[in-house]
Amino acid sequence: MHFSAIIRYFCIFLVICGLSLSEEESCGTGSDGKCETKPKDGHERTKYTKNENKNWQKYLKKIKKAVEEYKDCNQDDCSCHESVINSDLAVWKEGISKEQFDKAKGKGTHYQIINHKLYREDDCMFPARCSGVEHFILEIIKKLPDMEMYINVRDWPQSVKFQSPIPVFSFSKVDYENWDIMYPAWTFWEGGPAVWPIYPTGLGRWDEQRVIIPKAAEKWPWDKKYNKGYFRGSRTSSERDPLILLSRKEPDLVDAKYTKNQSWRSKADTLGEDPAEEIRLEDHCDHKYLFNFRGVAASFRLKHLFLCNSVVFHVGEEWLEFFYPAMKPWVHYIPVKKDLSDVRELLVFAKENDDAVKDIAERGRQFIMDHLRMEDVSCYWEKLLKNYAKLLKFKPKRNQKYKQFK
Repeated sequence: MHFSAIIRYFCIFLVICGLSLSEEESCGTGSDGKCETKPKDGHERTKYTKNENKNWQKYLKKIKKAVEEYKDCNQDDCSCHESVINSDLAVWKEGISKEQFDKAKGKGTHYQIINHKLYREDDCMFPARCSGVEHFILEIIKKLPDMEMYINVRDWPQSVKFQSPIPVFSFSKVDYENWDIMYPAWTFWEGGPAVWPIYPTGLGRWDEQRVIIPKAAEKWPWDKKYNKGYFRGSRTSSERDPLILLSRKEPDLVDAKYTKNQSWRSKADTLGEDPAEEIRLEDHCDHKYLFNFRGVAASFRLKHLFLCNSVVFHVGEEWLEFFYPAMKPWVHYIPVKKDLSDVRELLVFAKENDDAVKDIAERGRQFIMDHLRMEDVSCYWEKLLKNYAKLLKFKPKRNQKYKQFK
């Protein structure tokens, strides 16, 4: 073999070795003293980013489409929520007979409005809840015609759709499962859930919370909030478990912990760990992403979370209160599947698309400030009861045993 050929082969050998070293051993020393191999090239990272970007485009398109299709409501006449009244009363378009009305007996507390005076049967399972209902009716009593109604103050609805409809009012329902007529919950005034030690007598009046929470939020402008998800609540159902477990696995992504409830007996009731401390609603405002789950029915927490000017991750779309339908996914909140199978991806999306989710947070806050004022609640009660009264086919007769409330 000629000397020149030997030199040529030797050079080729050196080039091959050099390439091999640059691909396989370009590394630093890890904390354990072992070589930490860097990526061979940018291919895997680029591939991951491309897939990620495709997912982000999917969500960004949903936001764009939802915002373009959304039309804000008139702020002056609570028309935002009028479609709920029309929908809930549609099943009674032929009117409500006395026989149909009487089927609601035992499903709620019996009220009568006669000559602009409010009467009620003695029995009320939750007096503070009844008091919260009565506050709003008495505000508008001079504008109301004679009528009578059964108002359910339990947590769960009473009229199921696999049976004939019953004319009963409830604060929450699953629309495809229940006939109940939704009304604004007592918690707008009083009778909210008591949480010891932070809310020993209940959550407090909505008009007061609309001042307290935004004031606390001012201390936490968007850029100063913690860039992670946040949840504190009791284990009312196992539906919340995946978020708690994700928090334990990836604490930089979400801080989610269970608190005690009345039935707490051991760590088993908080998924194997000690219960966390209860946190006041205004103290949620230091996080960007706040989670809302249903409880036994719709959660009283939801409306408060928007006041933090953080983006709300609303889990499951089934349970409703009267104001939910006017709020739209991707416009006012980020929708999360009930089984939380998409929650990690949505949190990463939020972290990597800060401007887009900041806008969602602001739209959600503005909706609540504009369309869920105390005057909107009173307006809804008035429209609801006036429309309901028109459907009664009988003239209410005062029960002399009932006490007047004023």
